[in-house]
Amino acid sequence: MSTIREVAHLANVSTATVSRVLNNDSTYKITEETRAKVIQAASQLNYRIHPNAKRPLRELSNMKIGCVLSVTKDKYNDPYFMSILSGAEERLLAEGLDVAFIRTGAELDEKHILLNTFNEPITGLILMETLNHETYEYLRKHVPYIVGIDTERWDIDNVGYDHHHVASMAVSHLIEKGHTKIGFIGGSGLRGNIRESQRYRGYYSTMHAAGLTVNPDWVIDCLWDEAKCIEKVDELCKSSRLPTAFFVASDLMAMAALNGLYNNGVAVPDETAVIGLSNIEMSKYSNPPLTTIHVPTKEIGMVAVDLLLERIKGSTVLAKRVSLPTNLIVRSST
Repeated sequence: MSTIREVAHLANVSTATVSRVLNNDSTYKITEETRAKVIQAASQLNYRIHPNAKRPLRELSNMKIGCVLSVTKDKYNDPYFMSILSGAEERLLAEGLDVAFIRTGAELDEKHILLNTFNEPITGLILMETLNHETYEYLRKHVPYIVGIDTERWDIDNVGYDHHHVASMAVSHLIEKGHTKIGFIGGSGLRGNIRESQRYRGYYSTMHAAGLTVNPDWVIDCLWDEAKCIEKVDELCKSSRLPTAFFVASDLMAMAALNGLYNNGVAVPDETAVIGLSNIEMSKYSNPPLTTIHVPTKEIGMVAVDLLLERIKGSTVLAKRVSLPTNLIVRSST
């Protein structure tokens, strides 16, 4: 089956143009020549508009879609969430829409920013952070359609991956490599306790199932901060209690851990192996190249938009959780 991008490529126009032409958007101003090129390309490729659409796209084109990112520092510093956002933007563009605004969870904790952001009608929201109860309830009252990216909110649609499973996959890989002294590096979330995260629980249960001991000294809460991660790895290196391997719950933190190990003359993987999580683009260029679990971040963003648009177009089914597949990428760090 052909895609809207293939039609756009053949007609030499944007995907947004294809979408609005084929949905007869009378507000979209283009030449008749361009309109004819789009229709001809769609016919040649036998492209069909998705049959489940319940509302005309021209109604959607005036809607305002926002995004709440989950980052701890600079809004655009995390390639994991930027890749998800890229996928969401691409899918929205294909429907003649875009992201009207981007906020972070930390920004919305500021009352004046929260009120100013939602002081006019917002149709839909892509939520990448669980948020505290008060902020979340405010959004639920002011935004009719919300989709979550791996949030802990069960009353809205969510899309992501199985955190427990990927942790088990990573630790199992290290065990298969012969490691028995395996540490965990991650960050505490909204609950403030790293041991309540699904990635830690996946690590712990896999270690327990293999009859291996979890040493509390090898469990590092770096608060998703690269500098803190390097600092804590440095402290562990100097204590001479270093494990032979680490599962790190984020590629950015894994690369920070590699930095800390390198600064202390620890050879990777000969003395300590490291496996990350997410497979961000730069992970293949780290020193050594990082073994990791691939998470389909761009597709997560695309599916999130699909779920959001289904709701906007009239879907009333119960809230659902979509879990996308992940896979192990073996490189030189293990």
